[in-house]
Amino acid sequence: MAAPGGEEAEGVACRGSRVCRQPLTPSLSPRKRTTSQSKTEPPLLRTSKRTIYTAGRPPWYNETGTPFKEAFVIGLCGGSASGKTTVANKIIEALDVPWVVLLSMDSFYKVLNKEQQQAAARNEYNFDHPDAFDFDLLASVLRKLKEGKSVKVPVYDFTTHSRRKEWKTIYGANVIVFEGILAFANKELLQLLDMKVFVDTDSDIRLVRRLRRDIMERGRDVAGVIKQYSKFVKPAFEQYIEPTMQAADIVVPRGGENFVALDLIVQHVHSQLEKREITVRAALASAHQGEPLPKTLSVLESTPQVRGMHTIIRNKDTTRDEFIFYSKRLMRLLIEHALSFLPLKPVTVETPQGTVYEGRRFHRQRITGVSILRAGETMEQALTAVCKDIRLGKILIQTNHDTGEPELHYLRLPKEISEDYVILMDSTVSTGAAAMMAIRVLLDHEVQEDKIFLLSLLMAEMGVHSVAYAFPRVRIITTAVDKKVNKEFHIIPGIGNFGDRYFGTDGTVPWYESDSMDC
Repeated sequence: MAAPGGEEAEGVACRGSRVCRQPLTPSLSPRKRTTSQSKTEPPLLRTSKRTIYTAGRPPWYNETGTPFKEAFVIGLCGGSASGKTTVANKIIEALDVPWVVLLSMDSFYKVLNKEQQQAAARNEYNFDHPDAFDFDLLASVLRKLKEGKSVKVPVYDFTTHSRRKEWKTIYGANVIVFEGILAFANKELLQLLDMKVFVDTDSDIRLVRRLRRDIMERGRDVAGVIKQYSKFVKPAFEQYIEPTMQAADIVVPRGGENFVALDLIVQHVHSQLEKREITVRAALASAHQGEPLPKTLSVLESTPQVRGMHTIIRNKDTTRDEFIFYSKRLMRLLIEHALSFLPLKPVTVETPQGTVYEGRRFHRQRITGVSILRAGETMEQALTAVCKDIRLGKILIQTNHDTGEPELHYLRLPKEISEDYVILMDSTVSTGAAAMMAIRVLLDHEVQEDKIFLLSLLMAEMGVHSVAYAFPRVRIITTAVDKKVNKEFHIIPGIGNFGDRYFGTDGTVPWYESDSMDC
């Protein structure tokens, strides 16, 4: 069976790219960066269970929590085997920006019926015609991805010419590289592209590449490849693909070998990204001062027992064992208090004595716990102790020491989280910058704002105001609120670095270099 004209590569998420940029041409110097990293160092850290990107995603929203900047979309168009994927990968490598997504048009082929399947087996189906693609789904996915939302992308099986049951989730794009043979053939798609690049490669070279690819990689026969190329691929290029070159901002002859053109593309993208850079934390620090605490805030009653436990964990001389023990007690009380805000419906049950009891029950909706790593993970045990079979997710947000801004490094959320009540956990909230980023991630995954509960052992008034102002329907629940934050954005009087004190790392690294700084 010969390969369809446009079927080249599956859409791939390339999040977390942080390779030091090298000039594509000797005459052009690399763009200066505030940080450096050896090219031999991988852009991520791998463990048995996690992949953590060493280059985080900076805020894509402003202090109101509203997405402030859309992803920059580069559209790559060109004939089959013109080198679009090669160009895309070289642009991604040279960009040196985190969280880049490569989206291939090949993922959006329509599902073939039985008659069309048989035609494809005989090399009689035209995969290069616009009707072969699901443009409605493609435009919807690209639009949502550009807006910063989480999307599900179909996975196309080139052997069976059908979509697999498992769709993949893509989220968190600063830059989207969208490539396909008909990337410029749809008006709705063109409006979503910030930069349009046409890869122009000689037809003889494209045929040779196609023969090599389909014979060596896909087990096709020479006659079938040439038959499909002559009947469908070449005419489709002349009728549908080549005319769209007029819509391109840049035409790249020779594809991935044209280093000068690629370097110009990269420089332009960098200049556009720099115009979109924003700062969130400084804006949070100067806002909402002197305002009353919001109604969405609930503070655990400061009983003598609660105040006594706070005395112990705030004391700098408290041993680690004592700190962990009383922190866990407070966490359990906090979780129990938070669960009282879940909607409960009246229910009648019969007791063992045969009498009726009028009670209440949480009705049929799931609860998911999401911890902000690393310190928020300490609250998971208390949550699982009181919520049976609860699902857990994790978000890693770290402070960039050069910019002072929070950055998203790692994300793992349970499937179909959009309808759940989500208990978002962090040990402390200072400015609210990390909490806001985590909430924005949940909203991008279509979790309803009024179903998000933010739980923390200790919060600063600044953080409470920041979260409540940006997300007025999120319920904020804590055991105590301190009034001040110092110049380093640490809560005063505070609790110190919770993660270091809990995990026993305060003796090995300075508190200001820890991965769980108050934010």
